[in-house]
Amino acid sequence: MSRILIVMSSADLWERNDGSQYPTGYWAEELAAPHERFVRAGYEVDFASPGGVLQPLDQHSADPEIAGEDCARYVAHAQRALDDFGPLLKLSEITADSYDAIVLPGGHGPVVDLYQDSDLGRLLADADRQGKIIGAVCHGPAGLLSATDTEGNWTFAGRRMAAFTDEEERLFGTADNAPWLLAGTLREKGARHEQGEPYQAFTIRDDNLVTGQNPASSAPMADAIVDALKARA
Repeated sequence: MSRILIVMSSADLWERNDGSQYPTGYWAEELAAPHERFVRAGYEVDFASPGGVLQPLDQHSADPEIAGEDCARYVAHAQRALDDFGPLLKLSEITADSYDAIVLPGGHGPVVDLYQDSDLGRLLADADRQGKIIGAVCHGPAGLLSATDTEGNWTFAGRRMAAFTDEEERLFGTADNAPWLLAGTLREKGARHEQGEPYQAFTIRDDNLVTGQNPASSAPMADAIVDALKARA
């Protein structure tokens, strides 16, 4: 049976340039939709985070006016999946050898901690070297930035990828006072960032790397990962 690791942020606050604190957490759809599809396909799914800390729910993802009419179902599924799993695994104790795919959901947390987490960087670099499937959606691709070598070379430079766009950040109202914006930073680091229409599903597969632009891309990203794993079986 294939095993998939979902790596969550452990951040619950995002410090802004003006010193204010923006509450954050995991985005329900980005965790629940992939988990739902992975389990349906018969895969075993583990959860991990820096220090094994369980991140809270981003309450915006439970608001139908923001997250859509299905958000209550995603919230319930995510909470049930996390409750059933129990204490999260610690990133520092995980090796890429144990998994067939590693997936990074969003919420703003990854731009707080995962982008510079050395344990995640080691895990992703090893997984990419082994050709394991790596998925990331919305702000999850921030975690890809952690994978640099001792000379600062980025593992994913030159790769095609999607991520929450700077335009979407502005539309969401969180671009002003943000310490940095994800899509622009990915391009600066050497990613071949591509994007679709704001808040519409848009995914890209570049060899073993599967990325999605926004919450609506969560299920399509997961479906692409399932397809990739089945093709390898």
